Amino acid sequence: MIIRQRAVAVLCALFAVLSVGLPSGAYAADGEPADKPAPKVDLVLDVSGSMSARDIDGGSRMAAAKQAFNEVLDATPEDVELGIRTLGANYPGDDRKTGCKDTERLYPVGPLDRTDAKAAVATLAPTGWTPIGPALQQAADDLKGGEGSRRIVLISDGEDTCPPLDPCEVARQLAAKGIHLVIDTLGLVPDAKTRDQLICIAEATGGTYTSVRHREELSDRVGQLVDRTADPVATPTGVDGAADCASAPELKPGLYSDRESFGQHRWYKVSLEGGKELRAAVSVSADRPVNKDYGVLLRAMTRSGREIVRGSEAGDGRTDVISTGLRYPKPEADDDEDDAPETVCLQVSNSYSAPASVKTTPGLPVELTVDVVDGPDAASDVAAFGLGRGWWLLGTLAAAGLVLGLLLGLLSRLGTPGPGRGGFQGRDH
Repeated sequence: MIIRQRAVAVLCALFAVLSVGLPSGAYAADGEPADKPAPKVDLVLDVSGSMSARDIDGGSRMAAAKQAFNEVLDATPEDVELGIRTLGANYPGDDRKTGCKDTERLYPVGPLDRTDAKAAVATLAPTGWTPIGPALQQAADDLKGGEGSRRIVLISDGEDTCPPLDPCEVARQLAAKGIHLVIDTLGLVPDAKTRDQLICIAEATGGTYTSVRHREELSDRVGQLVDRTADPVATPTGVDGAADCASAPELKPGLYSDRESFGQHRWYKVSLEGGKELRAAVSVSADRPVNKDYGVLLRAMTRSGREIVRGSEAGDGRTDVISTGLRYPKPEADDDEDDAPETVCLQVSNSYSAPASVKTTPGLPVELTVDVVDGPDAASDVAAFGLGRGWWLLGTLAAAGLVLGLLLGLLSRLGTPGPGRGGFQGRDH
């Protein structure tokens, strides 16, 4: 059955965690620090040989994981005790018995020394097997002690290679101990078998599964899960999206919940000042059986209907939630008179469908997170220039095509063979 769980407090805690630190502890009324149990999280990273595949934004899966860890380590709240465990990092041989014992505590769960943790991550290189089950067992031991919340974040690009120990059964056993341990799983460019296994692990402990295909998605999602460990209870504010931007509710930074019918578009809007960056994320939960092949789209638009930037994610199998996000930095205006806040329209769309036997009302649960932070000093994000699949990009491509066409025309006039005129002619096959 589809995972049913309390509101999925997703994704732009995801963005906020990577940019803004949270308060380092709770305080009693007299101003003294309250005695609050430290939340604990163990990041479990697959370092098997397949992590060398170069299919995440042109780089390797391992490089994407290292970048994500470094960003998350920088933004981890001070009151979170964080550790890192690896699987498949040390044994490159063919002996299954040895390979299936290859899990190591890379950095112990405890107060975080960011420099030491980053130095440890920097040493990792894709190496061996994928002993997920043994790694989960030992990660649970890493988190023993204390009364705070406990979370394992498992990042893997393949299914377990160490049967008969079933990692899904390991997760069920850990849940049965009543130690309030949650396992969230992230699949890097997962195939169907990997996805099914990671979903089963998450489902057994009330955690979430996320498919990841881009570096930024990985950084954002891991950061959001670490943040959720520090503040596991987040209550969204109910909001009713509109059928168009003009009548959409204006949102302040925060977490919002809504319902969206299958295949529907809903609109919201945010006021953004110059020098600020909008970070928005949306999650749609499949709280009932749905057909395969679905997607979620989040677009930032101008009031005139021009797309600024978008985020999208697609799936083709059973999962509990699908999430995506976007960032839009608004540069400061050179002239103070032109530095009025900009209204950014946010469009949330989905392409879910359901079998005929499934009720489509009420709509699917939607959670939208909005954050506004200081913009980057140097607008390296293409969204700052309107290139997020917007008109500038189309104009650039059109201009390049025009120049190429003129050059080819000039060459043909001069009698120089162009494409298809003389030169090598390929054979038919």
